[in-house]
Amino acid sequence: MTELLNTLYVQTPGASLHLDGDAVRIALPDGGGPRRTLPLLRLESIVLLGNISVSAPLLSRCADDGRAVVWMSRGGRFRCRLDGPTRGNVLLRHAQHLAHADPVVRLPIARACVAGKIQNCRQVVLKGARDAGDTKDALRGIAADLEDSLAAAGAAEDLDVLMGVEGAAARSYFEALAMMIRKDSGLSFPGRIKRPPTDGVNALLSFLYGLVRSSVHGACEQVGLDPYVGFLHGIRPGKPALALDLMEEFRPAIADRLALTLINRRQVSADDFEQLEGGAVQLTEDGRKTVLTAWQQHRQKERPHPVLGRRVAHGLVPFVQSRLMARTLREELPGYLPWTV
Repeated sequence: MTELLNTLYVQTPGASLHLDGDAVRIALPDGGGPRRTLPLLRLESIVLLGNISVSAPLLSRCADDGRAVVWMSRGGRFRCRLDGPTRGNVLLRHAQHLAHADPVVRLPIARACVAGKIQNCRQVVLKGARDAGDTKDALRGIAADLEDSLAAAGAAEDLDVLMGVEGAAARSYFEALAMMIRKDSGLSFPGRIKRPPTDGVNALLSFLYGLVRSSVHGACEQVGLDPYVGFLHGIRPGKPALALDLMEEFRPAIADRLALTLINRRQVSADDFEQLEGGAVQLTEDGRKTVLTAWQQHRQKERPHPVLGRRVAHGLVPFVQSRLMARTLREELPGYLPWTV
């Protein structure tokens, strides 16, 4: 089992990171603040949000150690990552490419990814219905619709039909998400708007989805899978299709649940967002700090894993699911089993 190490997030504009022996030294602009160093041994990855520079010796050391360095926009949009040499068995990647090219193998894996997402969406809605007041019946109705979508996904005869089922389920789910945001939170959800998000809830969701994507992408690389060859999402240059496939089951169960908690407990409010020229909305620096702190705490939480039969920290689930995908492609499992809550 992979040990759950820490991730260093740096968001102060103009900050720079340097190699200092076996540690990373963080230099703030104008020499402000106390000298800060962190041992590299305890860091799984380094995530840089915005205008942060990294010295060449530190990049070289991270590449040698297999420690990912990820660049994201201040709004949480993934830009790029440095991972060092490709790891894993070439035979696994060859099996992955063959599975992608064979519709008989590809479709059941894609069905499993969609089923995992819909099932986790349904659980989020059912939990919301238990805590709801006047929207209880509406939420239960949407949960019933999602149950129908689950059956439809299992019966989909091709990828186009499957994508249609997934899209319809997502629309119903986001209607439910709007109902689950407390009216006294000061925030509302007009439906999913991205590239760019134009309201606080969508900005928070986009930021959390970026963190999930980075985590899943890294898990694929660590296991030896090709993140760019997926089964549900089509192949396109620069598009990490497998990472997007695997993160579907994590969006509702990890990102959306955390967003709802932060909003409904008023840990984030309208004051934690700022509007940019052109209408885009993003988290403020203080807002990002709040979300990243909650994200790190959320990664430590454990939940029973139905396949492993024991509790697993949220931060390790992407690695477990990537390994299950690898075992499926090696034909050690009869099919991919998504993580459901």
